[in-house]
Amino acid sequence: MLSRQCQNKRVRANQQLKSKKIMQNITASNPANATDRAFGTADIQLLVVDIDGTIAGMSNTIRKPVKQAILAAESRGVKVAVATGRMYRSALRFHRDIGSTLPLICYQGAWIQDHATKKRLRHLPLSKQTALQLLDHFEEPHLRPLLSIHFYIDDQLYVPEITAATRMYAERSGIEPMVIKDLRRDLPGEPTKVLALCENPGVLDGLLSSMRLRYTPAELYLTRSVATFFEATHPVANKGDAVQYLAEELLGLQAGNVMAIGDNFNDVEMIAYAGVGVAMGNAPDGVKAAADWVAPDVEEDGVVAAIEQFVLSDR
Repeated sequence: MLSRQCQNKRVRANQQLKSKKIMQNITASNPANATDRAFGTADIQLLVVDIDGTIAGMSNTIRKPVKQAILAAESRGVKVAVATGRMYRSALRFHRDIGSTLPLICYQGAWIQDHATKKRLRHLPLSKQTALQLLDHFEEPHLRPLLSIHFYIDDQLYVPEITAATRMYAERSGIEPMVIKDLRRDLPGEPTKVLALCENPGVLDGLLSSMRLRYTPAELYLTRSVATFFEATHPVANKGDAVQYLAEELLGLQAGNVMAIGDNFNDVEMIAYAGVGVAMGNAPDGVKAAADWVAPDVEEDGVVAAIEQFVLSDR
């Protein structure tokens, strides 16, 4: 387990990368400007893609043009990895679908596992104490009727009740939730991630703001993966730190060798880390502001355009 000093150092490094990328941004409002920037496209050796809103849209599958573009990138010698907020079991079919041979980054980077060997390379769970503190906050009278609460432990989903939002989540993820009515008493372990769902994004805006006042980045990583999902993980469990670990420690690469594509706030850290950071056209403005280039919408196969622009282009 990382020491608190090491955790704080890596959190600060990610924040500095994010700030630097935002200051350098030139394309959030006009992606075409990116063609004038001297990207070292020949140096890209690792392509990292998010799943939902990036390689998979409303259909919850990867369309054929996206698969073909990823295969073309691999034929150029570029390795491809998946980085997602999904559970490992839920993300695995997408990982297989694109033929990735690299470890799968899931739970925002809190869990990294090599599918071929079944070896889990990194696991950064929350402490039970922190998880129960979050539960206390979620169950405050003004929030409890509005939220669906999910705890992820050992790649299992535990919930206090099955709500409509939980049923929709289970259908899309292919995961059967397990009901534990008293999470405080019967929590079976340390959660890899805690999720609160709400159909009203404004409620989660307020929740995120209040929680960021309560916890520093060195204590808890807080993000939104979609407008209706509030997520909490270990302070260094974010996609930026995970991609850096994959690139530098496992593959011997540098940030300049990495291209990362994502569509939401949980992708900002990896977009900021990568030498070429791409936001999808369906991304919020704040995510686009951290990117070097903005691709078309996921339903327009924006990943294909990004791969053609920065990996397959011979210019």
